[in-house]
Amino acid sequence: MNLVLTVLEIVAPVFLLAAVGFTWVKLGFEYRVEFVTRLAMTLSVPCLIFTALMKTQIDPQALTTLSLAAFAAYAAVAALTLTLVALAGVDRRTYLAPLIFGNTGNMGLPLALFAFGEIGLGYAVVVFAVMAILSFTIGVWLVSGGGSPLKVVKEPLVAATALGGIFLWQGWQTPTFLTNTLELIGQMAIPVMLITLGVAVARLKASHLSLSLWLSLAKVAVCVGAAWGVGRWFGLAPEPFAVLVLQVSTPVAVTSYLLAEKYEADSEAVAGLVVVSTLLSVATIPLTLAFLI
Repeated sequence: MNLVLTVLEIVAPVFLLAAVGFTWVKLGFEYRVEFVTRLAMTLSVPCLIFTALMKTQIDPQALTTLSLAAFAAYAAVAALTLTLVALAGVDRRTYLAPLIFGNTGNMGLPLALFAFGEIGLGYAVVVFAVMAILSFTIGVWLVSGGGSPLKVVKEPLVAATALGGIFLWQGWQTPTFLTNTLELIGQMAIPVMLITLGVAVARLKASHLSLSLWLSLAKVAVCVGAAWGVGRWFGLAPEPFAVLVLQVSTPVAVTSYLLAEKYEADSEAVAGLVVVSTLLSVATIPLTLAFLI
């Protein structure tokens, strides 16, 4: 019973805030997803990442090991997912990237924070940054055939990760007034991202639901299995191991739908994956957490 209550305490805020966004749209209120997303990804999330890394008490060597493990985990997921897509006989350009890259921002960061506190958030932003780099390069290339490495350099969250890593490595701290300001901006990120997730799910028009269900279940199995194996292989300590598994196994991100829409892949099929995998995560995430905490 105590384990059940602990898991509920962790996941309930995530899904309740998403439900706020979902209900907001269903009541007919205005919500400008593009503006809010840009605000989060260019300002609040970079501030959150920078301050989390700068203030973390985690050994820099442990963060380096986790970064390498995250790259290895996504490589393993990509190899397994490529086989899955081939066996399922579905379009690689439409399905491969969404099945590889999960919602490590909107869902993974708050889950890690609620489950493991500020140290967990420090680990989570590292995995999130690795996913973002891969998503903006390989992910875009898979969908469009023309991903640009230069685009990654221009992303504020990548710059924030690099700068935060330097401050952590050198033991530097920004002046108190600046730290307080950056933390205040960063505190917007998690609630805004969760509410936006609910808004986006409410507005998506899903299709191919039967196929989406089976692929979503397969994604959970592949991602948990790959991250679990890689984490053990790298000999990660319990907390970074748990964060790696949790982050890699998050459901399909809304950004996958936006990329499919932009590059003229089957966006309705991807919308089905987003909706089904997100709803499925109501069950799969608590089960995953139950084995990790």
